[in-house]
Amino acid sequence: MKHLKTYTIQFVGLKQGEHDFQYKIDNTFFEHFEYDDFNSIDVDLKIVLSKKTTLMEFYFDAQGYVNVNCDLTNEPYDHPIEATYKLVVKFGQEFNDEIDDILILPHGEYEVNIAQYIYELIVLAMPLKRVHPGVEDGSLESDILDKLEELSIKNKEADETETQTPKETDPRWDKLKDFLTDK
Repeated sequence: MKHLKTYTIQFVGLKQGEHDFQYKIDNTFFEHFEYDDFNSIDVDLKIVLSKKTTLMEFYFDAQGYVNVNCDLTNEPYDHPIEATYKLVVKFGQEFNDEIDDILILPHGEYEVNIAQYIYELIVLAMPLKRVHPGVEDGSLESDILDKLEELSIKNKEADETETQTPKETDPRWDKLKDFLTDK
């Protein structure tokens, strides 16, 4: 966990006002969280700490690329990441991080570790379904896509409807159709 000490900000000696911090997030950061869904990651993170008399505000801004596998074809691709987050740090009797955007630190604390917030920011910025851009625009050539197209239900239904002759309906139902046209 020594690597995560990098993401500990000592705010006690800082003057009131804005302070800038910059980090380069890569695979080693996610190894500490045992998160291996990303093939590789290259994200630039800018953090602005706005220190005030009774509280602090952290503004996170992440931009970069995450290399992941497509959920449909399993082809790796670079997914762009652009995410922002605002965290308010207040002081109280005891530590409390149960509220999403508010962190309460006990009086007398002199530092805050933001590694967990960085982790959540990047992981939650990824879409639930990861689809290669080549699949969406049709430019990706893949054996898996060809097989999916071959086995898709839509093609089987289209083939069956072309080969079948139109069915005759039951004459009892034909009288009900008259009600639709007799308006």
